[in-house]
Amino acid sequence: MGDLPPVLLVFLYALLTALATGLGALPLLAMRRVPERVLGLANGAAAGLMIGASFGLVFEGLALSMPRTILGMGLGLVAIMVSQRALHDREGHVGVADLAGASARKALLILGVMTAHSFAEGIGVGVSFGSTVEFGVFISLAIAVHNVPEGLAISLAMVPRGVPVWRAAWWSVFSSLPQPLMAIPAFLFVSVFEPILPVGLGLAAGAMLWMAQSELLPEATEVAPKEQVATAFTLALMAMLAFQALIG
Repeated sequence: MGDLPPVLLVFLYALLTALATGLGALPLLAMRRVPERVLGLANGAAAGLMIGASFGLVFEGLALSMPRTILGMGLGLVAIMVSQRALHDREGHVGVADLAGASARKALLILGVMTAHSFAEGIGVGVSFGSTVEFGVFISLAIAVHNVPEGLAISLAMVPRGVPVWRAAWWSVFSSLPQPLMAIPAFLFVSVFEPILPVGLGLAAGAMLWMAQSELLPEATEVAPKEQVATAFTLALMAMLAFQALIG
């Protein structure tokens, strides 16, 4: 790829990070409709993955700017609360994939959170290529690997409710499409986008924290024993943190 124009190189690596998100659906190939208890455990695991990812975003943002990261978290909290209220008011008219009603609302919220996250990651890819190509490749590959469990979190909200794995994979990739779209302007205008990065990281983290605690965990404990949900949540959180440490 050394002979490719720099902008095309950035786009291709950012596209790779988006496509990697779809791989998160693959572990669910053997899953069809499942008992409610298993659905609760899946929600608990998805919450653990999301909170683990949010910790990584916060730490990365704080290393760049604490005030802008905290500002972003506040904006993320407001944005997800407004989105939740708007979707709740239109619950009977909301649909996504094969879902409708409350299930579709929850899936849309998760997709929205992950898409907001992808904007920040796309800026991160572009800014890193603005440093050196080698650093850009490293960050892109790290984000691509990191996106796999995030795709799993999205799929856990869909596949146990009857959405085909291939469609969950598509929605996972869709949530990451802002990465190649944002990487190019961030690469071309590093000085403009670099200060925005910690705000974007904080925004995604704040939305993830709210989503996990307000939607996923309460629903999980309604259909599965809270001890089992807590175990699934904790194991998923540990796995995400360990995963981030290994690729960090």
